[in-house]
Parts: sequence; C-alpha cells; structure tokens
Amino acid sequence: MNDAKLTYASAGVDIDAAEDSKHRIKRLVESTFTAGARGAFGGFGGMFRVPEGLKKPLLVASADGVGTKIKIAIEADRHDTIGHCLVNHCVNDILVQGAKPLFFLDYVAFGKLIPSVVEGVVAGVSAGCRENGASLIGGESAEMPGVDTPPDYDLAGFIVGCVEEDEVITSAGVKDGDVLVGLASTGLHTNGYSLARHIVTERMKLGVHDVFPESGGKSVADVMLAVHRSYLNVLGPALGRIHAMAHITGGGIPGNLDRALPPHLDAVVETGAWDIPSHFRVLEEAGRVDRAEMYRAFNMGVGMIVITDTAGAAAVRDLATSAGVDSWTIGHTRPGSGRVHLV
Repeated sequence: MNDAKLTYASAGVDIDAAEDSKHRIKRLVESTFTAGARGAFGGFGGMFRVPEGLKKPLLVASADGVGTKIKIAIEADRHDTIGHCLVNHCVNDILVQGAKPLFFLDYVAFGKLIPSVVEGVVAGVSAGCRENGASLIGGESAEMPGVDTPPDYDLAGFIVGCVEEDEVITSAGVKDGDVLVGLASTGLHTNGYSLARHIVTERMKLGVHDVFPESGGKSVADVMLAVHRSYLNVLGPALGRIHAMAHITGGGIPGNLDRALPPHLDAVVETGAWDIPSHFRVLEEAGRVDRAEMYRAFNMGVGMIVITDTAGAAAVRDLATSAGVDSWTIGHTRPGSGRVHLV
C-alpha cells in the first residue's frame, strides 16, 4: 500500500503556477478598466456601475467560445490573438440588438496550466476589451487534469452590454425594399474551423507553419488566426438608422440573416456583389466542398450584414470607408416568409 503524502500538485494541479498566472495578468486586466469598473483585481466577483443618464436601460448578455480555432493557436503556439477574437465575436453578437459593451469575463480551462500561455490568452482578451471599451472585470483560469489533455485548453467569454429599451434593434424594423449592406470579414472569424482544419491537414497536408496557397506568402497560422473583426466602431454611430443586423457566424449567411427578418419578408442576397476572398476559394477547391455548403459553413468574406433604407445604407458605407472596412450593397428585402435566397 502506498501511503506517501499527497499534495494538490501530485494530483496534477499546480497552485504555484496559478499564482504566477495571476501576477502576470494583473496589469493586463487593469488596463481595460473603464469609468464604470469598481473594485480591484482579484476579487471574488466583478463589479460595474450601470451608466448614468439612461432612462430605461436594458442589459444585453451573451456567452460564446472560439470553437476549434483554438486548435490552430495551440498547434502554432500563438496564444495572443485567440482572446481578441473571443471578445470581438461577443461584441458583435450584442451589437446586432443595438447594445454597446459594458464589461466582459473570461474562462480558460487547462489540462496543465502554463503561466505564459495564460498571459498570452489574457493579453488577447485585454486587447479586445480595450478596442471595444469594455472592462475585463473577472474571469477564471482552471487546471483540470484528466479532463483536458495538455497542451489543449478551452476558452469561453461572457459579455454584458447596455441599450435603451426604445432603441433595441429587432427584425420588426425591417421593411419591404430595404437594402442589405455587407461588411467585410477579416477571414474565417471564429466559425467553420472543424471543416477548414480537416481540409488543410487531411487534404492539403499542410502544417500551421507551412505557406497557405494564394496568401502572398502567409503561413497557415497567419491566415487561420486572423483576428475576428469587431464592427462596433464602424456601426456604433449609425445605430439609430439601422433596421436590423445579422452577425455572420455559425450557419453562414443563410443561417444568420434569417434571424434578422420578420416572418413576412425575405432577403435576396446577390452573391456576385463581392469578391470571395482567396482563402475560401482554396478551401472550397481543396475540399471539393459544394458552394451551398461553403455558404453554410463560412462567412465567405461577409462578417456582418446591415438591413436599412437607402439613405441609411449610404451612411453605413461611408462609415465603413472611413474605418478602412470594405463594404458592398449585396441585396434587398421583399415580401416572403422569412427566408434567405442566395442568387
């Protein structure tokens, strides 16, 4: 019988590594604090003051992850962008309802906690929070031996934003004859990675450090880890003119634009209105993926679709140009039953 004394470390949990991680990320977390943040780093709960001057504020919350994009970060040993992707994804999810972010929380679960990796992940989360004016007021880094196998880890985020109740954006504002404006994505964003990774590794036989075809010499990691774009700074000034929006995530354009439509209107998307980025074409050809399946799995170069009237569309496109974001008029609404037609 083995009666040796046991410690938490012998069971696979390194408390000293956890303490090291906390010291490393303190500065990063505090760099995100906005005027509403209350309390200090390391509290049991994060605190945030509801903004003053609002008449009927609604809190809008969302939670998400980054899917198997995280496998690319792990394989490339590049951890400082994946958290930025997470924040921007969550920001876009509440933006479609007209909400602007207040605060964010993150959760990272490791098989073996490595302080430098924690620091990299939180550096990305902090960068995303600073970009979007959100305070990182809490989070958790967990070490779970036997659940996650090193070097794998998982990442999730939780965002809370705010909007005036009479300024909430819903599909009820969409009208017959409205214009669809597509805003360019920066790549795959955070969806379709299970298919993309299968094509790259199994069909193209490429590793993360190999050159991705038709990319101008960029590596697979460079292409696949491009940071998910936030549309807050582009669309924030135009929220009062927007009838509805769709963040193009899992399900692609057909599986997200329909969520922005009322039951009596359809959306017609003119797929020839923009040039599909080369990395999607490479994946399509190498994987022999049907075009319809491509539009269901990937954003195909359009990360956000705005529905508005003609004047509003011009305003949105002007804002996008000023921000250096490509945009296109890609379709319109018409009487129907809440369906999306790709033509």
